[in-house]
Amino acid sequence: MILFALRRFIGFAATLFVAALVIFYLLDLLPGDPAQFILGISSTPEKLAQLRSQMGLDAPAHERFFGWIWGMLQGDFGTSYTQRAPVAKLIWDRIGVTLPLALFAMVISMAVGLPLGIIAARRRGKAVDTGIMILAQTGVAIPNFWFGMLLTLLFAVVLRWLPPGGFTPWHEDPLLAFRGLILPSLALALPQASILARVMRTALVDVSGQDFIRTARAKGLTMGEAVWRHGVRNALLPVLTILGLQFAFLVAGTIIVENVFYLPGLGRLIFTAISERDLVLVRGATIILIVAVTATMLVTDIAYALVDPRLRERGAP
Repeated sequence: MILFALRRFIGFAATLFVAALVIFYLLDLLPGDPAQFILGISSTPEKLAQLRSQMGLDAPAHERFFGWIWGMLQGDFGTSYTQRAPVAKLIWDRIGVTLPLALFAMVISMAVGLPLGIIAARRRGKAVDTGIMILAQTGVAIPNFWFGMLLTLLFAVVLRWLPPGGFTPWHEDPLLAFRGLILPSLALALPQASILARVMRTALVDVSGQDFIRTARAKGLTMGEAVWRHGVRNALLPVLTILGLQFAFLVAGTIIVENVFYLPGLGRLIFTAISERDLVLVRGATIILIVAVTATMLVTDIAYALVDPRLRERGAP
């Protein structure tokens, strides 16, 4: 198990390095000069050269890349060009919105998707199964930002139960902050709950035909009892992988949803930084999202190996 975890951690570190390399050089190739953007069209060549030197833009790309990596390892993500503040502080201030949003959406998708998948599997071929699968297919097809607008129209404009957007800091009013994340969480959770329902149903249907289910039936258990006591646990193995992928998608999906609901999270920070050509801030915030995604996949792989000993015994990649 230790060797398995070590192999996964090496892959995690290599993925982060390659991702950082791609992010740095892709952003470096974007047209436009950050120094020119800051000074405006009235800047002189002397002022432009001076600012580029202060920002370190005149150094070779490989020196700037490894300097950026070394700084991040020490907790220094640089200073934002436009906001004149440390990037690490800006990210820390926004992560308190993005992380709870992704976690709430994950809880909602599990609370909705897994029970619906179990119900559909137990009523396989019946009207309930067909109805749930139609709803799941619809949920996958609907864009989360469009669903978010519908939720806002219904619960914020018509019913006036929830705020239409914005965010109150947690330390000011935790209840109001939570209320502000309900609609965005629902918008993010809809497609993920639909995927979970379909995966859970498929896994449970496959498990229901296994020998251990027939053995349980032979011992006197009903089909429902056999599936609930023995089938669900085994069907959760492939679902674990999907859950890891879903959290990664939820973290990345906050970029769009945060802009729809005007939430001051990490996604909105990246969007604003891109529009202002603040490359230092874009790089720092993007690498944090990638760390969150790859770390989730690492934890998922290790959890899968803990649940399924066959995976670590054969040292599967």
